[in-house]
Amino acid sequence: MKRRVWKIGLWVLAAWIALTATGVFYQWYCAVQDRRTYQPVGRLYDVKGNKMHLYSDGEGETTVVFASGWGTPNPYADFSLLYEGLKQHVKIAVYDRFGYGYSDVTGKERNIDEITSEIHELLQVSGQKPPYVFVGHSLGALETIRYAQRYPGEVKGILMIEGGSPEYYAHSPELMFIPILYKGLRATGVLRALYHLDAFKKWAASDSNEERLLPEAQRTLNRKSMLLLAGNRDMVDEIRQSQENAQIVLAGEKPLPLPISVLTADYFGKLAEDRAWMDSQAELTSWSVDGKQIIVKDSSHYVHSYQPDRIVRELLQLIGNADSGSED
Repeated sequence: MKRRVWKIGLWVLAAWIALTATGVFYQWYCAVQDRRTYQPVGRLYDVKGNKMHLYSDGEGETTVVFASGWGTPNPYADFSLLYEGLKQHVKIAVYDRFGYGYSDVTGKERNIDEITSEIHELLQVSGQKPPYVFVGHSLGALETIRYAQRYPGEVKGILMIEGGSPEYYAHSPELMFIPILYKGLRATGVLRALYHLDAFKKWAASDSNEERLLPEAQRTLNRKSMLLLAGNRDMVDEIRQSQENAQIVLAGEKPLPLPISVLTADYFGKLAEDRAWMDSQAELTSWSVDGKQIIVKDSSHYVHSYQPDRIVRELLQLIGNADSGSED
């Protein structure tokens, strides 16, 4: 009997090893195919010894710089619904932090001052002209505030799209298991297999309106980016350092002498169910001498995937206010 149990156990182990090896090969082979068509939509620039990607478009005196949230694999695709309404009025600059989009995965520490130094250098070498208006989504809020603290003459306004406050991130758990889980699922081919299921694709995009408004090309970019980048070293370190990064921002200047508009999703009437997040959104306005909060109905965390026209309208209004304030 004991010998039989051992035999069954060995067969189970062998089957598990074979399945895992098959999954790893499946992921490797498909990733090779994906990389052949995964070409930058903007330009790659040398930043601190690595390649960093920036997409730019539009015209106008003001440059709007977009900072994506944590784990958003392709910032260009994520913000793409906003470009058409903006590019006739402003210049658009969408950067990929290292580990995202088309930028290199570096393995460097994701300290907030290192991140903002990289952004600063990228904007300089790509020829962007300050002062900028920053748009920060989710965890991207930290780098927009820190950039304004470190380079005060280069920022004239900030629009937060469900941006998390430094106070919130300073006391939130780092949730390291999330990027590690994604990395494991990606490396073993499980994540790629799950994307063949419509139910999984809808669940994965549930906070971004199930990508209903995105053209198929952008949906494909999001999927490829996720399957090539999810849980990489840079993403993992961003989460690992999120509390410390928030503390660095908290130790900096407050309030900032520029307007900040905070767009908060109403989560389809369920915002109050997460009291900590709701309170932190209201608190975020205190980071500005001229802060205001707008609750956006019929939306979730990726507000720009639900109400892109509202984002464009609020952003252009913020730019107008910032420009009139600078003339006073």
